[in-house]
Amino acid sequence: MSAAPSILSLKHSISDNSITYPESFETDTHKMLQDWYLQNYTVLDTNFGNSQPLNATDEVYIKRLSTLPTTIEMPYNQIVRSYINMYTQRKRELVEAMLGMSLYYMPIFEQALERHGVPLELRYLPVIESALNPDAVSKAGATGLWQFMLPTARGLGMEISTLVDERRDPYASSEAAAVYLKQLYGMYGDWSLAIAAYNCGPGNVNKALRRAGMEDKKDKDFWSIYYFLPQETRGYVPAFIAANYVMTYYNQHGISPALAKRPLITDSVHVGKRVHFNQISQVLNIPIEEIRVLNPQYRHDIIPGDVRPYSLVLPSMQVYSYIMSEDSIVGHDATLYARRSVVEPTSLDELDASGEFTTKLVVKTHKVKRGETLSGIAKKYGVSVSDLKKWNRLRKNSVPRGRNLKINTYERVYVGRKPAPETESKPDVVAENSSNSTDTGATMAESPSNAKPESIAALSTEKTVPAAAPAAPKKEKSKSKSVASSSKKKGGFTNHKVRHGESLYRIAKAKGTTVEAIRKANGISGSNIREGQILKIPR
Repeated sequence: MSAAPSILSLKHSISDNSITYPESFETDTHKMLQDWYLQNYTVLDTNFGNSQPLNATDEVYIKRLSTLPTTIEMPYNQIVRSYINMYTQRKRELVEAMLGMSLYYMPIFEQALERHGVPLELRYLPVIESALNPDAVSKAGATGLWQFMLPTARGLGMEISTLVDERRDPYASSEAAAVYLKQLYGMYGDWSLAIAAYNCGPGNVNKALRRAGMEDKKDKDFWSIYYFLPQETRGYVPAFIAANYVMTYYNQHGISPALAKRPLITDSVHVGKRVHFNQISQVLNIPIEEIRVLNPQYRHDIIPGDVRPYSLVLPSMQVYSYIMSEDSIVGHDATLYARRSVVEPTSLDELDASGEFTTKLVVKTHKVKRGETLSGIAKKYGVSVSDLKKWNRLRKNSVPRGRNLKINTYERVYVGRKPAPETESKPDVVAENSSNSTDTGATMAESPSNAKPESIAALSTEKTVPAAAPAAPKKEKSKSKSVASSSKKKGGFTNHKVRHGESLYRIAKAKGTTVEAIRKANGISGSNIREGQILKIPR
């Protein structure tokens, strides 16, 4: 009877015929290669472009892995080889794109890991987590370069809102990842278990340790609980080993290395005002795609600096330009990006006054479907069950399937703008003309359609017979009456004390004027009036 394999031999001899590859392998490499950063800051070495995949023997793989300058153990087995083959053969373009992205991201990862004293080889975790895509979102909702779930991210102090998601921020997420990995290592004292827990959570790792009977043993590691872990986690540590291998030995497999076309040197500035990427782009003449690449945490191209100061990363030469031009940037197209802090809703009365909308009874028909109840139908249309029964002459609360029910609903419908009411300017104009005209002019101002025959005769007589003096007093009286009437109409305002429940529209309607006239007379622009307020009402 042969002895049970030891952990030492198991990590080298273990095999698995049902390997589940990480979601990062499903990355659309063609789309990734169109990334603005890759297009503008990197170039692929074309000398490698026509190279064929180069395989190596197990001995070569073992030797290369053993010579990696790492603290974390990098054992070789059939599962690790499967991942190496996936990277070096079927996913060669993915590796090329990641090599290009690594020129920018790896220094950020390394600085965060170094600050917290954790192994630098952990910088390749985002390779298997997100394929170095800060906007990556898994099927489970994990987001960003380091693929944090929302509860974990918030537990680590990261901000996640509609406008800001720090899981997408290379700096903030790398800092949080270093802290979290250090915490996990403190729990297990083994980096392979810490990496597994990073993927599936400490709860699943603890459960696997209990099932494997390894909970209290000192020599426990990932390989000792491999078959007790969730299937998607089993390939996580092998994928991590393969990522370290391929990002180091890619040139041994004919994979095109990405070279820096020009260096991207960045700096950051704290923004204390609300600003849109378009404003920065247009004033500083920076491509908006570049701002997005450097600041992926802002989900809608908006920096909400009016809430608290936020960091903005720009090419270092542009940071000083931003500081000097911040007022111009914030003021650029300000009305386009402005938000209203106070809004007064338009009253229904005013909408009716404009004639654009009105409330109208609309009778609808509902055909009862299988399983529907009166209460459910009433709730759907916002009516009561009692009304529903009354409209349809129902006595019971049940209703047969297929019956058509009448539903009375009230809806606001568009009816078009009413024609503007005629103004009272004509009498005023007549009165002003009358004061400087002859008696004849005053009489002519009267509408011919309302003039009496004798008035017309008198007018004719005055024109032809100047001596017809008796008509003058009558005309003078008419003139005085016209002027007095006009003066009365021009006589200013009356006062109205606002009663409970009154609106501008109702007051205007009752007083025979318009809402706009009342607003103008009282110097108000909105629709708010208060009970007891004294309003001037134009006559």
